[in-house]
Amino acid sequence: MLQTTKPPFRAEHIGSLLRPPSLLNLRARFSRGEIDQAALTKAEDQAIKDAVALQERVGLKFATDGEYRRRSYHSFFYSQLGDISIDTVGGADAPGDATGHRVPQPVAVIKSRVRWTKPIHVADFKFIAAHTKLVPKITIPGPCALHFRGGDQAVLKSEYKDLDQFWDDTVEAFGHELKALADAGCTYVQIDETAFAKFGDPEVQAYLKARGDDWSTLIDKYVAVTNRILKNAPPAMRIGMHLCRGNRGGSWHSEGSYDSVADRLFNALNIAFYFLEYDSPRAGTFTPLRLLPRHKIAVLGIVSTKTPVMEDLAAMKKRIEEATRHLDLNCLAVSPQCGFASLDTGNPLSPEAQEQKLRLVDELAREIWGEA
Repeated sequence: MLQTTKPPFRAEHIGSLLRPPSLLNLRARFSRGEIDQAALTKAEDQAIKDAVALQERVGLKFATDGEYRRRSYHSFFYSQLGDISIDTVGGADAPGDATGHRVPQPVAVIKSRVRWTKPIHVADFKFIAAHTKLVPKITIPGPCALHFRGGDQAVLKSEYKDLDQFWDDTVEAFGHELKALADAGCTYVQIDETAFAKFGDPEVQAYLKARGDDWSTLIDKYVAVTNRILKNAPPAMRIGMHLCRGNRGGSWHSEGSYDSVADRLFNALNIAFYFLEYDSPRAGTFTPLRLLPRHKIAVLGIVSTKTPVMEDLAAMKKRIEEATRHLDLNCLAVSPQCGFASLDTGNPLSPEAQEQKLRLVDELAREIWGEA
């Protein structure tokens, strides 16, 4: 069995971790003006050290900061690029729903041009690197997430009169951030581009059509935009893409298999590895994996972060065996299907369940590949 010496590793997780209640309380107090930034940062620093220690404890080869300095996995990033919100439903924060039901897609509001003015996650990378010998992983939203959640109408409503300018600005901004991370020493970045996993949902297709977008045409556009960024990405940086169908407090935004997007996703998109949601029947079968080129890797998200129910190790091994009917074992790795807290309020499970699930991923990887 080939040993992994660079990302992705056989045992992965998607990035976000449950925030300690004490940190959430301090963030609420900070928003009310009851404490200053220094007090909040001190609490974040300690919480991140504890999160890194958790990842070391369960045996992982890499570490994230749990996204503890962010309210959500993408809203912070895009807010640094201008007067932009990507996280609203009817003008309010997107709701979570612990019942495991579909909830509305958040909508983007774009009131300025997309401009990169300073490093966004370099300090986060440096903090992780200073507090562990594990490989730091930085997670950033995908370059097409903003358009997916607003469409042409949101882009052209305020500052933009030309869609090509919007895409040029987006490509430039992401290029600057990746270069800044690389210059700081970062070698592992995960792009969260959830749109691709949602294109197979008839309800999403109808929603896009109603606003004037053809879902199949958008796939080609999003692949082209992402490839422009990847073409100029730092050569030493390993970049993977995470896909999911929504992950907020146990709720979700879409359902449907990868069949309708797999060929273009795996063959037209020039990215080395994919984090694929496969924790429920909503994701379809492993059959689309037959289209993945053998020089790429699929990280299968077969452990759920949406529920505290623990998966069975033997059942998970059988799922990997099922996947190998379509793709060689050396082209596979395992992870939870998404983060434990895409929104800072988190998913409906305890820190103890979170650690058990991370240990399960690690144990599963070691039993199958002999390493995590």
